[in-house]
Amino acid sequence: MTLWRVHVELEDRPGRLGELATAVGDAGCNIIALHVVGEPADDGSVTDELLVRVPDTVDPAAMTAAIERAGIPCTLLVRADAVELADPATTALALARMVAADPGSAPRAAATMLRARLVDPSAADTGGFTHVLRVGAGQLRLGRAWPFTATELSRAAALMELAAQLSLRGPAAPAPDDRILVLRDGSEVRLRVAAAADAPLVAALHARCSPATRRGRFLSPAPRLAPGELEELLGGPDGESVLAVTVDGGSAVGLATLVPDGDGSARFGVIVADAWHGRGVGTALLRRVADTAAERGVAELVGSARPDDVGVTRLLRRAGLRPSAEITDGEVRLRAALPAPVG
Repeated sequence: MTLWRVHVELEDRPGRLGELATAVGDAGCNIIALHVVGEPADDGSVTDELLVRVPDTVDPAAMTAAIERAGIPCTLLVRADAVELADPATTALALARMVAADPGSAPRAAATMLRARLVDPSAADTGGFTHVLRVGAGQLRLGRAWPFTATELSRAAALMELAAQLSLRGPAAPAPDDRILVLRDGSEVRLRVAAAADAPLVAALHARCSPATRRGRFLSPAPRLAPGELEELLGGPDGESVLAVTVDGGSAVGLATLVPDGDGSARFGVIVADAWHGRGVGTALLRRVADTAAERGVAELVGSARPDDVGVTRLLRRAGLRPSAEITDGEVRLRAALPAPVG
Protein backbone atom coordinates (compact mmCIF):
# COMPACT_ATOMS: atom_id res chain seq x y z
CA MET A 1 0.00 0.00 0.00
CA THR A 2 1.16 3.53 -0.79
CA LEU A 3 -0.26 6.89 0.19
CA TRP A 4 -1.00 9.52 -2.46
CA ARG A 5 -2.12 13.15 -2.29
CA VAL A 6 -4.84 13.99 -4.80
CA HIS A 7 -6.40 17.39 -5.51
CA VAL A 8 -9.83 17.52 -7.13
CA GLU A 9 -12.10 20.38 -8.18
CA LEU A 10 -15.43 19.57 -6.60
CA GLU A 11 -18.71 21.24 -7.53
CA ASP A 12 -20.93 22.51 -4.73
CA ARG A 13 -23.98 20.35 -5.28
CA PRO A 14 -25.66 17.51 -3.34
CA GLY A 15 -24.24 14.04 -3.90
CA ARG A 16 -21.00 15.16 -5.55
CA LEU A 17 -18.85 14.07 -2.62
CA GLY A 18 -20.52 10.66 -2.69
CA GLU A 19 -19.75 10.32 -6.41
CA LEU A 20 -16.10 11.10 -5.67
CA ALA A 21 -15.94 8.44 -2.95
CA THR A 22 -17.60 5.91 -5.25
CA ALA A 23 -15.11 6.58 -8.05
CA VAL A 24 -12.15 6.12 -5.71
CA GLY A 25 -13.65 2.96 -4.23
CA ASP A 26 -14.43 1.48 -7.65
CA ALA A 27 -10.75 1.90 -8.51
CA GLY A 28 -9.88 -0.28 -5.50
CA CYS A 29 -8.54 2.57 -3.39
CA ASN A 30 -9.52 4.06 -0.03
CA ILE A 31 -9.84 7.72 1.03
CA ILE A 32 -8.05 8.16 4.37
CA ALA A 33 -8.57 11.91 4.81
CA LEU A 34 -10.21 14.81 2.99
CA HIS A 35 -10.15 18.54 3.57
CA VAL A 36 -10.63 21.78 1.63
CA VAL A 37 -7.39 23.49 0.61
CA GLY A 38 -8.61 26.06 -1.91
CA GLU A 39 -10.91 29.06 -1.82
CA PRO A 40 -14.34 28.78 -3.52
CA ALA A 41 -14.37 29.70 -7.20
CA ASP A 42 -17.03 31.91 -8.77
CA ASP A 43 -19.17 28.84 -9.48
CA GLY A 44 -18.87 27.64 -5.88
CA SER A 45 -16.47 24.76 -6.60
CA VAL A 46 -13.56 24.20 -4.23
CA THR A 47 -10.25 22.35 -4.29
CA ASP A 48 -10.39 19.31 -2.03
CA GLU A 49 -7.25 17.46 -0.96
CA LEU A 50 -7.54 13.70 -0.54
CA LEU A 51 -5.07 11.37 1.09
CA VAL A 52 -5.74 8.07 -0.65
CA ARG A 53 -4.35 4.65 0.19
CA VAL A 54 -3.56 2.86 -3.06
CA PRO A 55 -2.84 -0.90 -3.19
CA ASP A 56 0.45 -1.92 -4.78
CA THR A 57 -1.54 -3.68 -7.52
CA VAL A 58 -3.31 -0.46 -8.58
CA ASP A 59 -1.80 2.21 -10.80
CA PRO A 60 -2.49 5.62 -9.17
CA ALA A 61 -3.06 7.07 -12.64
CA ALA A 62 -5.91 4.58 -13.11
CA MET A 63 -7.50 5.93 -9.93
CA THR A 64 -7.36 9.54 -11.15
CA ALA A 65 -8.74 8.41 -14.50
CA ALA A 66 -11.72 6.86 -12.70
CA ILE A 67 -12.30 10.13 -10.83
CA GLU A 68 -12.19 12.15 -14.04
CA ARG A 69 -14.63 9.75 -15.74
CA ALA A 70 -17.05 10.80 -13.00
CA GLY A 71 -16.67 14.36 -14.28
CA ILE A 72 -14.43 15.50 -11.40
CA PRO A 73 -11.18 17.21 -12.56
CA CYS A 74 -7.95 16.08 -10.87
CA THR A 75 -5.29 18.77 -10.61
CA LEU A 76 -2.62 16.97 -8.57
CA LEU A 77 -1.26 13.47 -7.93
CA VAL A 78 1.88 13.19 -5.76
CA ARG A 79 3.22 10.66 -3.30
CA ALA A 80 2.52 11.37 0.37
CA ASP A 81 4.02 10.13 3.62
CA ALA A 82 2.34 8.38 6.54
CA VAL A 83 3.32 11.31 8.78
CA GLU A 84 0.73 13.39 6.94
CA LEU A 85 -2.06 11.33 8.53
CA ALA A 86 -1.55 13.45 11.64
CA ASP A 87 -4.49 15.66 12.53
CA PRO A 88 -3.84 19.10 10.92
CA ALA A 89 -5.17 21.07 13.89
CA THR A 90 -3.00 19.10 16.34
CA THR A 91 0.01 19.61 14.07
CA ALA A 92 -0.63 23.35 13.86
CA LEU A 93 -0.85 23.65 17.65
CA ALA A 94 2.33 21.61 18.08
CA LEU A 95 4.17 23.82 15.59
CA ALA A 96 2.96 26.93 17.40
CA ARG A 97 4.30 25.48 20.63
CA MET A 98 7.64 24.78 18.93
CA VAL A 99 7.82 28.39 17.71
CA ALA A 100 6.88 29.68 21.17
CA ALA A 101 9.79 27.74 22.66
CA ASP A 102 12.21 28.72 19.89
CA PRO A 103 11.20 31.64 17.64
CA GLY A 104 14.14 30.84 15.38
CA SER A 105 12.40 27.62 14.35
CA ALA A 106 9.57 29.55 12.65
CA PRO A 107 10.84 29.15 9.05
CA ARG A 108 11.12 25.38 9.45
CA ALA A 109 7.74 25.27 11.20
CA ALA A 110 6.08 27.26 8.41
CA ALA A 111 7.56 24.93 5.79
CA THR A 112 6.38 21.89 7.73
CA MET A 113 2.87 23.28 8.05
CA LEU A 114 2.68 23.77 4.26
CA ARG A 115 4.48 20.48 3.52
CA ALA A 116 7.00 22.57 1.63
CA ARG A 117 10.77 23.00 1.56
CA LEU A 118 12.82 26.06 2.38
CA VAL A 119 14.40 27.52 -0.77
CA ASP A 120 17.46 29.74 -0.87
CA PRO A 121 16.23 33.16 -2.13
CA SER A 122 19.30 33.44 -4.36
CA ALA A 123 18.93 29.94 -5.84
CA ALA A 124 17.83 29.39 -9.42
CA ASP A 125 14.32 28.11 -10.16
CA THR A 126 14.25 24.39 -9.31
CA GLY A 127 10.79 23.65 -10.74
CA GLY A 128 7.46 23.21 -9.02
CA PHE A 129 5.81 26.13 -7.27
CA THR A 130 7.49 28.71 -5.07
CA HIS A 131 6.19 31.56 -2.96
CA VAL A 132 7.96 34.31 -1.05
CA LEU A 133 6.28 34.93 2.29
CA ARG A 134 6.98 38.38 3.70
CA VAL A 135 6.38 39.23 7.35
CA GLY A 136 7.70 42.56 8.56
CA ALA A 137 11.30 42.97 7.41
CA GLY A 138 11.81 39.26 6.95
CA GLN A 139 10.99 37.03 4.02
CA LEU A 140 10.78 33.30 3.45
CA ARG A 141 10.91 31.47 0.13
CA LEU A 142 8.99 28.20 0.08
CA GLY A 143 8.72 25.58 -2.62
CA ARG A 144 6.73 22.42 -3.30
CA ALA A 145 5.25 20.40 -6.16
CA TRP A 146 1.75 21.95 -6.10
CA PRO A 147 0.36 25.49 -5.74
CA PHE A 148 -0.06 27.28 -2.43
CA THR A 149 -3.49 28.56 -1.43
CA ALA A 150 -4.24 31.87 0.26
CA THR A 151 -5.57 30.03 3.32
CA GLU A 152 -2.36 28.02 3.72
CA LEU A 153 -0.17 31.09 3.32
CA SER A 154 -2.16 33.03 5.91
CA ARG A 155 -1.59 30.22 8.42
CA ALA A 156 2.15 30.22 7.74
CA ALA A 157 2.24 34.03 8.05
CA ALA A 158 0.57 33.73 11.46
CA LEU A 159 3.40 31.49 12.64
CA MET A 160 5.99 33.94 11.38
CA GLU A 161 4.21 36.85 13.10
CA LEU A 162 4.13 34.87 16.35
CA ALA A 163 7.88 34.34 16.10
CA ALA A 164 8.48 38.04 15.40
CA GLN A 165 6.50 39.05 18.49
CA LEU A 166 8.24 36.50 20.72
CA SER A 167 11.68 37.53 19.49
CA LEU A 168 11.12 40.96 21.01
CA ARG A 169 10.95 39.32 24.44
CA GLY A 170 14.45 37.81 24.24
CA PRO A 171 15.66 34.24 23.60
CA ALA A 172 13.90 31.32 25.25
CA ALA A 173 15.83 28.63 27.09
CA PRO A 174 15.80 25.25 25.31
CA ALA A 175 14.04 22.32 26.96
CA PRO A 176 16.72 20.32 28.83
CA ASP A 177 15.19 16.92 28.02
CA ASP A 178 14.48 17.59 24.36
CA ARG A 179 16.81 15.99 21.81
CA ILE A 180 16.80 14.82 18.20
CA LEU A 181 17.41 11.10 17.57
CA VAL A 182 18.64 9.83 14.19
CA LEU A 183 17.10 6.41 13.49
CA ARG A 184 18.53 3.42 11.65
CA ASP A 185 17.04 4.47 8.31
CA GLY A 186 18.27 8.06 8.61
CA SER A 187 14.90 9.52 9.61
CA GLU A 188 14.68 11.66 12.74
CA VAL A 189 12.40 11.90 15.74
CA ARG A 190 12.41 14.16 18.77
CA LEU A 191 12.53 12.53 22.22
CA ARG A 192 11.10 14.53 25.09
CA VAL A 193 9.33 14.08 28.41
CA ALA A 194 5.56 13.91 28.00
CA ALA A 195 3.27 16.42 29.72
CA ALA A 196 -0.46 16.57 30.42
CA ALA A 197 -0.88 18.81 27.36
CA ASP A 198 0.26 15.88 25.20
CA ALA A 199 -2.93 13.92 25.87
CA PRO A 200 -4.32 14.53 22.34
CA LEU A 201 -1.06 13.36 20.74
CA VAL A 202 -1.01 10.19 22.86
CA ALA A 203 -4.68 9.42 22.24
CA ALA A 204 -4.12 9.84 18.49
CA LEU A 205 -1.07 7.55 18.62
CA HIS A 206 -3.10 4.84 20.37
CA ALA A 207 -5.96 5.14 17.88
CA ARG A 208 -3.57 4.87 14.88
CA CYS A 209 -1.97 1.66 16.11
CA SER A 210 -3.19 -1.66 14.74
CA PRO A 211 -5.12 -4.07 16.99
CA ALA A 212 -2.02 -6.31 17.15
CA THR A 213 0.17 -3.42 18.35
CA ARG A 214 -2.41 -2.35 20.95
CA ARG A 215 -2.71 -5.96 22.13
CA GLY A 216 1.05 -6.14 22.58
CA ARG A 217 1.05 -3.03 24.78
CA PHE A 218 -2.25 -3.31 26.66
CA LEU A 219 -3.05 -7.04 26.25
CA SER A 220 -6.23 -5.80 24.55
CA PRO A 221 -6.92 -4.56 21.00
CA ALA A 222 -9.54 -2.02 22.17
CA PRO A 223 -9.29 1.16 20.06
CA ARG A 224 -10.35 3.40 22.94
CA LEU A 225 -8.44 3.98 26.15
CA ALA A 226 -10.30 3.12 29.35
CA PRO A 227 -10.81 5.91 31.93
CA GLY A 228 -7.53 6.56 33.72
CA GLU A 229 -5.40 4.79 31.11
CA LEU A 230 -4.55 7.99 29.27
CA GLU A 231 -3.45 9.66 32.52
CA GLU A 232 -1.23 6.66 33.33
CA LEU A 233 0.24 6.71 29.83
CA LEU A 234 1.32 10.28 30.52
CA GLY A 235 3.09 9.14 33.68
CA GLY A 236 0.40 9.74 36.28
CA PRO A 237 1.21 11.59 39.52
CA ASP A 238 4.40 9.63 40.30
CA GLY A 239 5.68 8.27 37.01
CA GLU A 240 7.19 9.66 33.85
CA SER A 241 6.62 9.12 30.15
CA VAL A 242 8.85 9.84 27.18
CA LEU A 243 7.39 10.70 23.79
CA ALA A 244 8.95 10.18 20.39
CA VAL A 245 7.43 12.79 18.09
CA THR A 246 8.06 13.85 14.52
CA VAL A 247 10.65 16.61 14.29
CA ASP A 248 7.92 19.19 13.77
CA GLY A 249 6.23 17.94 16.95
CA GLY A 250 2.89 17.43 15.24
CA SER A 251 2.57 13.66 15.59
CA ALA A 252 3.56 11.14 18.28
CA VAL A 253 5.17 7.99 16.86
CA GLY A 254 6.07 6.23 20.11
CA LEU A 255 5.69 6.38 23.87
CA ALA A 256 7.41 4.74 26.85
CA THR A 257 5.98 4.89 30.35
CA LEU A 258 7.57 4.39 33.74
CA VAL A 259 5.41 4.00 36.85
CA PRO A 260 7.11 3.20 40.22
CA ASP A 261 5.58 0.34 42.22
CA GLY A 262 7.03 1.51 45.54
CA ASP A 263 9.01 -1.70 46.20
CA GLY A 264 12.18 -0.85 44.33
CA SER A 265 10.65 -1.75 40.98
CA ALA A 266 8.82 0.19 38.29
CA ARG A 267 6.34 -0.89 35.64
CA PHE A 268 7.26 -0.02 32.07
CA GLY A 269 5.43 -0.05 28.77
CA VAL A 270 6.36 0.87 25.20
CA ILE A 271 4.14 1.43 22.18
CA VAL A 272 5.28 2.48 18.70
CA ALA A 273 3.10 3.35 15.72
CA ASP A 274 3.09 0.55 13.14
CA ALA A 275 4.59 2.72 10.38
CA TRP A 276 7.64 3.32 12.63
CA HIS A 277 8.33 -0.30 13.61
CA GLY A 278 11.83 -1.61 12.95
CA ARG A 279 13.58 1.77 13.01
CA GLY A 280 14.87 1.73 16.60
CA VAL A 281 12.22 4.01 18.16
CA GLY A 282 11.16 1.47 20.80
CA THR A 283 14.74 0.66 21.78
CA ALA A 284 15.62 4.34 22.21
CA LEU A 285 12.50 4.98 24.28
CA LEU A 286 13.15 2.02 26.56
CA ARG A 287 16.78 3.02 27.08
CA ARG A 288 15.63 6.51 28.02
CA VAL A 289 13.14 5.34 30.69
CA ALA A 290 15.60 2.69 31.96
CA ASP A 291 18.21 5.41 32.52
CA THR A 292 15.60 7.55 34.28
CA ALA A 293 14.58 4.63 36.50
CA ALA A 294 18.20 3.86 37.43
CA GLU A 295 18.82 7.52 38.32
CA ARG A 296 15.79 7.34 40.65
CA GLY A 297 17.23 4.30 42.42
CA VAL A 298 14.84 1.77 40.86
CA ALA A 299 16.34 -1.73 41.01
CA GLU A 300 14.34 -3.42 38.24
CA LEU A 301 11.77 -2.90 35.52
CA VAL A 302 8.69 -5.11 35.43
CA GLY A 303 6.17 -5.63 32.68
CA SER A 304 3.60 -8.01 31.18
CA ALA A 305 3.19 -9.68 27.81
CA ARG A 306 1.12 -12.35 26.13
CA PRO A 307 2.72 -15.84 26.03
CA ASP A 308 3.05 -15.65 22.23
CA ASP A 309 4.61 -12.17 22.23
CA VAL A 310 8.41 -12.29 22.26
CA GLY A 311 8.78 -8.73 21.02
CA VAL A 312 8.98 -7.18 24.49
CA THR A 313 11.73 -9.57 25.55
CA ARG A 314 13.73 -8.75 22.43
CA LEU A 315 13.22 -5.05 23.05
CA LEU A 316 14.62 -5.34 26.57
CA ARG A 317 17.67 -7.17 25.26
CA ARG A 318 18.26 -4.61 22.51
CA ALA A 319 18.15 -1.93 25.21
CA GLY A 320 21.03 -3.70 26.97
CA LEU A 321 19.01 -5.41 29.72
CA ARG A 322 18.77 -9.09 30.67
CA PRO A 323 15.13 -9.96 31.29
CA SER A 324 13.76 -13.00 33.09
CA ALA A 325 10.21 -14.26 32.60
CA GLU A 326 7.61 -16.47 34.23
CA ILE A 327 4.05 -17.29 33.19
CA THR A 328 1.39 -16.41 35.76
CA ASP A 329 -2.38 -16.55 35.13
CA GLY A 330 -1.86 -16.80 31.39
CA GLU A 331 0.45 -13.77 31.20
CA VAL A 332 4.22 -13.51 30.96
CA ARG A 333 5.65 -11.50 33.85
CA LEU A 334 8.91 -9.85 32.84
CA ARG A 335 11.65 -8.56 35.10
CA ALA A 336 14.85 -6.81 34.15
CA ALA A 337 17.45 -5.70 36.70
CA LEU A 338 18.87 -2.21 36.28
CA PRO A 339 22.50 -1.26 36.86
CA ALA A 340 23.19 0.75 39.99
CA PRO A 341 23.75 4.46 39.24
CA VAL A 342 27.40 5.51 39.04
CA GLY A 343 28.67 7.91 41.71
